[in-house]
Amino acid sequence: MYKLLALNIDGTILKNNGRLSRETKEAVDYVRKKGVYVTLMTSRNFLSARKVAKALRLDGMLITFQGALIGKSLDHRLFAAVIPEERTFNIVQILENFPCNIRLMHERYSLGNRKKVKRNLVVQTVLSSSDPFFYPTQFVDSLGDVLIDEPMAVPKIDVYFADDAEREEAARLLASAIPSIDMIMQSEGKMEIVPQGVSKLAGLRRLTQHLGISLKETVVIGDGLDDLPAIEAAGLGVAMGNAPLEVKRVADWVTRSNEQLGVAYMVKEHFRKQQRIEFLQKLKGR
Repeated sequence: MYKLLALNIDGTILKNNGRLSRETKEAVDYVRKKGVYVTLMTSRNFLSARKVAKALRLDGMLITFQGALIGKSLDHRLFAAVIPEERTFNIVQILENFPCNIRLMHERYSLGNRKKVKRNLVVQTVLSSSDPFFYPTQFVDSLGDVLIDEPMAVPKIDVYFADDAEREEAARLLASAIPSIDMIMQSEGKMEIVPQGVSKLAGLRRLTQHLGISLKETVVIGDGLDDLPAIEAAGLGVAMGNAPLEVKRVADWVTRSNEQLGVAYMVKEHFRKQQRIEFLQKLKGR
């Protein structure tokens, strides 16, 4: 009996054009009516994730910023962790020696440098995962100069490199010079810097402990390398058809791709066999 369903957003419940399909909405609603707690587990900022949650009619806790912020709103939090102001400044000082694009992901807005990298990665990311009305982005010539006058403590820093060797060198320097941070490597030259101990799996553990649910009573559906630990630890770990091979290898089940409505397909195949939790609890009490 599964009591919680955790869904990644990009590449999982959203199609490649950023749209949320009617079938996916219906599938999430179907699971909720069975008494299953549904949450989003994403690297996105909280405000962007909450916008998706509202479209799915979810009003519970969300795991955002790779697990650095968990809550129902920015004011109603279960957990929050940030990279302190001085450490953020020191990270920026190291990164500005590399040809990379840096985005400081504050809870309510992001601040980025104007340096361009190949493949326009930052442009793609801004268009796909942020909304200027909900989560504005400002670009400046030098983040270091701005932080001297206006220090920032942030849940996450996104960095985009055109060259993998430069990303590895930057990661090596950061690991040796900056304490208490973790680095999450993504596809297409992206690196995410978070407070030490922050991850999607750690966020899922915190939420399930708060709800009194075992990890073995959870279903996790995702497509990225950052989803892999949570997929592996869940009672039922599901990889999307568009996930990398490493993710598929640790999953209990591989569903269709996000373009083929993999979440809706998985729900129909598995959750239709599960009775409402309230009904099962009544039977257990007899």
